[in-house]
Amino acid sequence: MSLVESPRAVVTGAGSGLGRAFCLELKKRGARLVCADIDEAAAQRTASEVGGTAVRCDVARIEDVEALAAAAERALGGVDLVVNNAGVAVAGPVGEVPLDDWRWIMGVNLWGVIYGCHVFAPRLRQQGRGHILNVASAAGLLSPPGMAPYNVTKAAVVALSETLNAELKSTGVGVTVLCPTFFRTNIGKNARGSDPKQAAFVEKMMARSKIQADDVARLALAAAARGELYALPHADGRWMWRLKRWAPSQFVSVTAKVATRLTR
Repeated sequence: MSLVESPRAVVTGAGSGLGRAFCLELKKRGARLVCADIDEAAAQRTASEVGGTAVRCDVARIEDVEALAAAAERALGGVDLVVNNAGVAVAGPVGEVPLDDWRWIMGVNLWGVIYGCHVFAPRLRQQGRGHILNVASAAGLLSPPGMAPYNVTKAAVVALSETLNAELKSTGVGVTVLCPTFFRTNIGKNARGSDPKQAAFVEKMMARSKIQADDVARLALAAAARGELYALPHADGRWMWRLKRWAPSQFVSVTAKVATRLTR
């Protein structure tokens, strides 16, 4: 199996939210951890909770990701699991979202995962085992209106994961892409350009979800352990993805109508 027991693991965006949940769940599984975050103090808090090593890392900088790999080598003697989790959000209509916001989200959500795969995949391939878990979103599968920058980055992460999975198929290295819907996280509060009505809707959906960050982390790691490429922990995400594949044109029409109602 590509996801070994008691793995040596690197988690980005580990300072809070889902990243912290991954670290806590991995600790239960006997993992040794490197907890990376652009907020060094937050990374240190998580590392203290799990007995891991904290590393400040801006995933939008290749130099930082290379330094992260070097730090993991020193602390753990290698890596068995990489969780490319760090992410941000940008909302708003195409043509109105500032290009600087597009560049910002591309740097973190897309280039951060590209850099993580670029740096760690060769190491895992060389050792003949390991697993890469890329955190995307159901938004990358469903493309809801008003979220183009976020959708684009997450759809690209899905495509990258599918490609990498095929490339690594015979190497002993596995790939899983995680596509959750709503659960409590700070990503909405820190988002750029979100409409107040849209933000309120997102917060409501996050709060009412029966599957929260700790569940998402647990289910994602279980999917990785089973060697599954796609991890969709929320039932609404799974059903909407099925509906889109079954009736794509109708699905787009329905989402457009729903988005119009939400913004009234």
